[in-house]
Amino acid sequence: MAQLTDDCFAFGGNLTKVDEALSQLQSILTPIVNSEKVSLERALNRILAENVVASKNVPADNNSAVDGFSIYFDDVELGTETRLPVSGRAIAGIPLDRPQNRGEAIQILTGAVMPNGPDNMRPDTVVMKEDCAIDNGIVSFPAGILRGSNCRLMGEDVKLGQPILKEGCWLRPQEIGLAASIGRSQLLVMRQLKVAIFSTGNEVLEPGSQLFPGAIYDSNRFTLMHQLKSAGCRVKDLGILLDDPNILSNALSSAADDYDLIITSGGVSTGDEDHVRKVVEKEGSLYFWRLAIKPGRPVALGQLKDTPFIGLPGNPVAAMITFMQIARPIILKLAGANDPVRKSFLVQSGFDYKKKLDRREYVRVQIKTDESGKLVAEKYERDGAGILSSMVFADGLVELSEDILCIEKGDIVNYLPFSELGL
Repeated sequence: MAQLTDDCFAFGGNLTKVDEALSQLQSILTPIVNSEKVSLERALNRILAENVVASKNVPADNNSAVDGFSIYFDDVELGTETRLPVSGRAIAGIPLDRPQNRGEAIQILTGAVMPNGPDNMRPDTVVMKEDCAIDNGIVSFPAGILRGSNCRLMGEDVKLGQPILKEGCWLRPQEIGLAASIGRSQLLVMRQLKVAIFSTGNEVLEPGSQLFPGAIYDSNRFTLMHQLKSAGCRVKDLGILLDDPNILSNALSSAADDYDLIITSGGVSTGDEDHVRKVVEKEGSLYFWRLAIKPGRPVALGQLKDTPFIGLPGNPVAAMITFMQIARPIILKLAGANDPVRKSFLVQSGFDYKKKLDRREYVRVQIKTDESGKLVAEKYERDGAGILSSMVFADGLVELSEDILCIEKGDIVNYLPFSELGL
């Protein structure tokens, strides 16, 4: 298991563009967890720790893609109806027990292996039963069938020796299914990152508590816990820690010994009364990355002892977006994932918007379809970084790059769906 250097998060104090920050982080961070073997049942949303090469062909032999009749294409009467005697049957798992001869048809069901033939010949075409008529053991079908129709060839999905899954990939149902198709029952994956999360503040209360004047419910902790889980982490909730230096020091020092990463939101500022900052600085290091991003404020990155620490902004929307844009890529890198490639889409803006130069902004939008069938991004009515309801309204973000000053309704903009950001 690798260990990060003490100064890995030390990165200037100037206002930094998002892409520059991500490039810097990707270059300095390394995976900090080991690998383990898991069954396919436990492999979902894990990160693959091996390159998987096909140990067999898939399919293992030529087989029928439909219910119908196996024939030699060279027996087809071109331009007119073809009639052939039906003289056998093949089903999945029970192949024809003899070679199929020229001039005959074999009833075949979906998935059944195509019969062998004499003298290294083999039937090469399947006629769908819906296109056939049967009369007194004779199958007839009209002209138009093509050579190879409805026949799945050996290895057409995966060939023996073909690399099929790459180390560092995120295991979705389809990757797991592909591994199963070549007979794998287990996969080598990276151990899940163990993450401790906490909140601080005398005014922050657990949901369900009785609010006193000036108090708020702790929503960020629950939002971030589930964002962490969506990134494949095992999460330990440390709850709300009192603003007491001794309590914070004991809790965070213990967490640094037991977990791979510690994360919080709000309360990690440069103020004199910020005890979290003081604890982290005493036990390790802390750097405030001033990112040119909205919503968002400086993101605190550092280490508590040898354990990475991330402090996100306190406003709910800013916390969610900086998690998506900064914390999630850090987490995936530490967990051994390949650099994430997020797919964005060009859509039409349904709103006017002005912004500052040299700052990247993310606008919460919902995609709708206009009368002509075009996809249009509709902006939420309010912009505040504390308007969490805007994230419920939205299904993604319009990303406005640093060089844009304004957009007008009808302009083409870059849309990032939440599905590409782990939500």
